[in-house]
Amino acid sequence: MRDPDIWQALPMPALVIGPDDRIVAANGPAEGFLNRSARALEGAILPALLSVEGGLANVVARVRARESPITLHDTALRIGTAPDLRCDLHLAPLGGDILLLISPQDVAARLDRAEQSRSVARSAVGMAEMLAHEIKNPLAGITGAAQLIGMNLAGEDLELTELIVAESRRIVKLLEQVERFGDHRAFECRAVNLHDVLDRACRSAMVGFASRMTLIEDYDPSLPPAWGDADQLLQVVLNLLKNAAEASMWSGKITIRTFYDMSLRVRRRDGTDGAVPLQVEIADDGPGIPAEIADNLFEPFVSGRENGTGLGLALASKIVHEHDGWITVDSHPGRTVFRISLPRALTDLKSDAQRVEG
Repeated sequence: MRDPDIWQALPMPALVIGPDDRIVAANGPAEGFLNRSARALEGAILPALLSVEGGLANVVARVRARESPITLHDTALRIGTAPDLRCDLHLAPLGGDILLLISPQDVAARLDRAEQSRSVARSAVGMAEMLAHEIKNPLAGITGAAQLIGMNLAGEDLELTELIVAESRRIVKLLEQVERFGDHRAFECRAVNLHDVLDRACRSAMVGFASRMTLIEDYDPSLPPAWGDADQLLQVVLNLLKNAAEASMWSGKITIRTFYDMSLRVRRRDGTDGAVPLQVEIADDGPGIPAEIADNLFEPFVSGRENGTGLGLALASKIVHEHDGWITVDSHPGRTVFRISLPRALTDLKSDAQRVEG
């Protein structure tokens, strides 16, 4: 007989599977992980709900036949039609039932890497912001001097001064990007329809850098509003769309997908835990991200492109983090997927609009 206090105190999702492969019991973490109540889970057929390579029913049958535990390390677990999660699965006989413990290792590891990247970003950006401020003034003098000299030159000499001016302006633009990391002004957050943000971004992309791309929209129409700054989120999406277009050599396919996933939680800036159930995925069919930079992609000045500044994704990560969200990437040749995970608004768009009008 299970002790109800111990059962609910387990820190990981736990299920008890009956002889007919139906779920007999689910603890609190399992409810959150599977986004269903214990009452809804009880009686559900396990292989219809969760799947792993080789079939979960086969693993459960082996545990019953051997009457001994089995652990599957670093296994791709799929919940319904959601993307795969890398997990450790522990199955053990429990009387006539089977106990299944799920340890989502991939989520924890990515969160650790994301937090490390943000820590490195804060240090690097602090130093870069100081240097940017000191460099811009003398750079303006160099640009002005080159323009004055060029007024009295012609031919190759004029081309050299024009090169100085062009490169100086490029450096100023780079420094301005760096300074944006130091912008600590509060976002204007409210209930935001993420599909409106995505539509704005797609329209802008299709008349510009993605004019030769194929954009595929796979939206969940029931997605609730997010809590955020629409303009800042638009900047993030545009950056990811531009990266996808560049990766696909400006003529490939970009797929934008939205869905709801209650299993993801992050630590907020105030130290509390929070759900980030609203998911936006932007996928391209390019060659993938070089393995040597994949783990550090969101750090400043890390870029896989020649002449890339390495600031776009770092700024996107900063904006998402300040929304108490999470941004990750999963890449292999032929498919790269950036996922933005955001908290939902505690209010709906209608009531928010009524407050603004009032």
